[in-house]
Amino acid sequence: MTTQSKQSESESNFEKEGKYLTFSLAGEEYGIGILQVKEIIGMMPITSVPRTPNFVKGVINLRGKVIPVIDLRLRFGIEESEYTERTCIIVVEISGNHGDMVIGIVVDSVSEVLNIKAEHIEPAPSFGASLDSEYILGMAKLEGGVKILLDINKVLGSDDISILEKTAS
Repeated sequence: MTTQSKQSESESNFEKEGKYLTFSLAGEEYGIGILQVKEIIGMMPITSVPRTPNFVKGVINLRGKVIPVIDLRLRFGIEESEYTERTCIIVVEISGNHGDMVIGIVVDSVSEVLNIKAEHIEPAPSFGASLDSEYILGMAKLEGGVKILLDINKVLGSDDISILEKTAS
């Protein structure tokens, strides 16, 4: 690796440094940038919307605003599981096709907010062209293991975001 590529990698990691809300899905730990998190709410009734992908659970009414909800387990191709008292919805703001939009993501449980330093973040491993890991910001190496840092804007493709925008309107 050249000095220049090491320097650009450390600059890119510096941009990723910050506070992350960590949560678990199927026993793995993930993190999303705290600045995109609006709030964390307990599970509540979700109204299903016909003819949406299986990972779109439906919509909720949050203080008079209709918000689409996705199940992150299903979005990542992880087996669906029963919701428990620890299951919750993280309300996040993402960049939509028509400006910012608010969505809810169902996760198994929320862990904590961590301040992750640049030197603890490694780039996402390359799994080859067949596996899309574009939504992974990096891997945070911490004492408790590795946490997968997500770029919540890239977890959903533009087609998915269009569906969510139609679902919420």
